[in-house]
Amino acid sequence: MNEMRLTNRRSKPFRTAPDESSVRKAVRDHYGQLAQTGRARQSCCDPTPVPSDPAALEASQVYAGCGSPVETAAIREGEVVVDLGSGGGLDAFKASKLVGQSGLVIGVDATPEMVWRARETARKHGFSNVEFRLGEIEHIPVDSNSADVVISNCVINLAPDKGLVFREAYRILKPGGRLVVSDTVAECTLKVDSKDLNAWTECVAGALPEDEYIDLIKKTGFVDIEVRGKTQSCCSQGIASITVTATAPKNAED
Repeated sequence: MNEMRLTNRRSKPFRTAPDESSVRKAVRDHYGQLAQTGRARQSCCDPTPVPSDPAALEASQVYAGCGSPVETAAIREGEVVVDLGSGGGLDAFKASKLVGQSGLVIGVDATPEMVWRARETARKHGFSNVEFRLGEIEHIPVDSNSADVVISNCVINLAPDKGLVFREAYRILKPGGRLVVSDTVAECTLKVDSKDLNAWTECVAGALPEDEYIDLIKKTGFVDIEVRGKTQSCCSQGIASITVTATAPKNAED
């Protein structure tokens, strides 16, 4: 990530942002190229060690996360896990080991090249409890009330409409289901060129202040919201990585 200059002026994050279609295209192009070259940026926010499992190692070549939602989610055998912005499948493959053959992991990604690559890795290494679906995380191709856990790793910041992402996550979760997301947030208002699509793809321009990010989750209806970890980024001044957990109410009265 390029270092960004700070300003004390508070402003709405998307007041002068580029149109949504431009952001989506830039993100797809960037990660499509990553899927084909296998040249993932070195994350300085993510503590994930180099995996030893062959499938996870292959997926790590196109990994661009900023946290460890799988390790935080307390995933259990037999659960259905949905990974939003699954990329090459690293988190999905890790989750598949936890849900076992009685469970299912569904990875969702808007970049065709990433989905194709993840599917090939799953096929090559014999994963029968993982599937990868092409789709936008604002319109998740998963049935309502069908997931036990929704995870995401440094992807929601890339979405122009983050509120819609959280509403979709809420829709697909079963009552009492868990949301665990790692993502970038702005420590203070960043002065970035709003038309710099590269800053969007580098998880900077789309990062919200932490309080706004948490407020979107609250407004969706989630309860028991907790920031479980926070790491300052050495890649971009004023950017941090957080891991947030939340729960879908068990019933309408919760």
